[in-house]
Amino acid sequence: MEEKWKTTAMLVIDMQKDFLKPEKIMHVPGAQAVIPNVIKAVDVARQRGILVIWIVREHDSMGRDVEFHRSHLYGEDKEGSTVKGRVGAELADGLEIQKGDYKIVKTRLSGFFATNLHSVLQRAGIDSLVFTGVQTPYCIRQTVFDALELDYPSISVITDATDAAPFSVEIHAANLLDMKNVGIATPTLKEWCA
Repeated sequence: MEEKWKTTAMLVIDMQKDFLKPEKIMHVPGAQAVIPNVIKAVDVARQRGILVIWIVREHDSMGRDVEFHRSHLYGEDKEGSTVKGRVGAELADGLEIQKGDYKIVKTRLSGFFATNLHSVLQRAGIDSLVFTGVQTPYCIRQTVFDALELDYPSISVITDATDAAPFSVEIHAANLLDMKNVGIATPTLKEWCA
């Protein structure tokens, strides 16, 4: 294993069934299309000995831990999204947490907000982060910018293993450009695998 991979973690964000199925209220239309690239990125990460961290949402069915602007989706007579213990909170088919991986449960946009992500990364000696998952303008962007604020010296977002839908390709590109302008690397999966 190359030395640099020992200090690298891949963060897989929100690749859960409730974001992937069209009939769900929080459906991300482009998420289904990035699954094969996320699967490949995770496989390559594991081959390289990179720590894989699954960052997922799991909410209370009553919405007591969800953002205010989404709280109307939860309650006794409402479906909610990524409710803990329900099928929709599970990872997408083809993705699974394996021995040696780590799981972070978040209730807000950033994987760092009110979680132990930063301490886990520090304890593991991680200084390089690679991002995959959904959605670019929300959870990926917020987690990336929090990582930047926490002084992680190397941050990459794999452009075709992330998605911005239900927004446009232009929104995805604009967010990637914004991140690139502050020093975030934006390789394609092929470039990252090379």
